[in-house]
Amino acid sequence: MNDLSVKDLSKEIRDAIAALKDSPDVQKVGVVTRVGDGIAWIYGLSNAGYSEMLEIDGVDGNKVPAFALNLMEDEIGAVLMGEDVNVRAGAKVRLTGKVLEVPVGPELVGRVVDPLGRPLDGKAPIKTKHTGQIEKPAPGVLDRKSVHEPLMTGLMAIDAMVPIGRGQRELIIGDRQTGKTAVAVDTMINQHRQGTGVINIYVAVGQKLNKVAHIVERVKRGCVNEQTNVDVTSSSTTASLHYPATYAGTAIEEYIHDRGQHAQYI
Repeated sequence: MNDLSVKDLSKEIRDAIAALKDSPDVQKVGVVTRVGDGIAWIYGLSNAGYSEMLEIDGVDGNKVPAFALNLMEDEIGAVLMGEDVNVRAGAKVRLTGKVLEVPVGPELVGRVVDPLGRPLDGKAPIKTKHTGQIEKPAPGVLDRKSVHEPLMTGLMAIDAMVPIGRGQRELIIGDRQTGKTAVAVDTMINQHRQGTGVINIYVAVGQKLNKVAHIVERVKRGCVNEQTNVDVTSSSTTASLHYPATYAGTAIEEYIHDRGQHAQYI
């Protein structure tokens, strides 16, 4: 990306930048210079930090959320948390003083949502009392409890040959249509039947909506939907929402874990 050249911008944007330079809040207010592919390039905001949340004045008068990703000398690149049709060059941008956060809490369990906590299951809007940061320091090795309890999948071949402990990670790898999703969903259902009390966080990134609907229906038939949260970004979702999807699932799982409950992230 070349350095920003104010001379190459339209008169409207040059006037907005000139007014911004005369403003005492130049470090907290910026101007959108161009938008494309879910990214807004912003002049100003010299005090912006990595992954800091921004508010952009939308065309319809509403605030469009974004977060700072590329920090350069003259401008920053911000990832828009939604469609970019509501953002135009010349719009004002403000710092929020918060890093990227997503809704977390028990209200999300049993629901199908996008990474921002917006419902996709046609039910009532979700109002959570808490938010979780998608980027935060991990606890040190000495602060972590050693693995001492098994996590049974209910699948004899796996439990006999590849035993899994709570707190561990396990990779399910294979070609397409080889049953990877079936293993994960069957594990969730089997644990429910065993009465383990484990809460499931299932994140589907870039999946087709009909496949996600099939998974949700399978979970309902297994009567495990009330202890499962499904976080979805479909193939038709903007690319900017794919990035925080996995982090959002992790934030929800960590919230549950920090309150003494067991959760598995799939």
